Amino acid sequence: MKTLVMGLHIGICHEKEKKTKKKILIEYLMQHLKNHNLYALRYWACECLCLINIIFQLYLMNKFFDGEFLAYGWKVMNFSEVAQEERVDPMVYIFPRVTKCIFHKYGSSGSIQKHDSLCILPLNIVNEKTYIFIWFWFMLLATLLAFLVIYRILIIIMPKIRPRLMNAKNKTIPIDVCEAISKKIDIGDWWVLFMLGTNMDPIIYKEIVSELAKKIETNSSNH
Repeated sequence: MKTLVMGLHIGICHEKEKKTKKKILIEYLMQHLKNHNLYALRYWACECLCLINIIFQLYLMNKFFDGEFLAYGWKVMNFSEVAQEERVDPMVYIFPRVTKCIFHKYGSSGSIQKHDSLCILPLNIVNEKTYIFIWFWFMLLATLLAFLVIYRILIIIMPKIRPRLMNAKNKTIPIDVCEAISKKIDIGDWWVLFMLGTNMDPIIYKEIVSELAKKIETNSSNH
C-alpha cells in the first residue's frame, strides 16, 4: 500500500510531481483491474486468523484455569453485589494467598517428622491483578475483532454499502461517482481503492477516484 501511495499522503507537493504520480497510480489500477481479489481475501483472512487466535488463547487460558477464566472478570465485577454471607472472592478462589504446607524435618530421634503449617503466597497477589488485566484485554480484543469480521462480511455480501463507505471515507467525492465506480469494479479492486483513501491526502484521493471512474466508464462504453 505504501508503494501505491507514492508519497501522496502529503498534499503539499509540486504539481508536476503530483500529476505524474497520479497518472502512474491510475494506470496501475486500470491495468490490474480484477486482479486484486486475492489480495483482499488474504487481508481479510489475516483478520479472521487474529480472531481465531484470540479465541484459541481464551480457550487455552480457560483450560489452564480449569474452566474458571472465561467468567473470571464477570465474577470480579459482580463480587461487590453478592450478599455478604455468600461472598467468595473470585481472585482469592483462583489465586489463593494462603495455603497449607507440609514440611518434612528430622526429629530429635533422627526420624523424619511432618509439620503442618500455613504458607503465604505473595506472588498470587500480583497474579490476580495481572490476570484480571489479561481477561479484560482478551475480551476487548475478541469483541473488537468479532465486530470487525462481521463488518468485513457485510462489505462482501452487501455491495450496496460499498459506495456509501467510500463516500463516508471522503465526503468530497459525490455519492454518484462512488456508486458508478463501485458497480464497475470487483471487490478486490474496491478494497484497494478504499484503503488508498485511508492512506492518501483527501483532495488527491478525490481526484484519483474521479479520474478513475471516468476512465472505467469510457472503457466500458468502448467495449
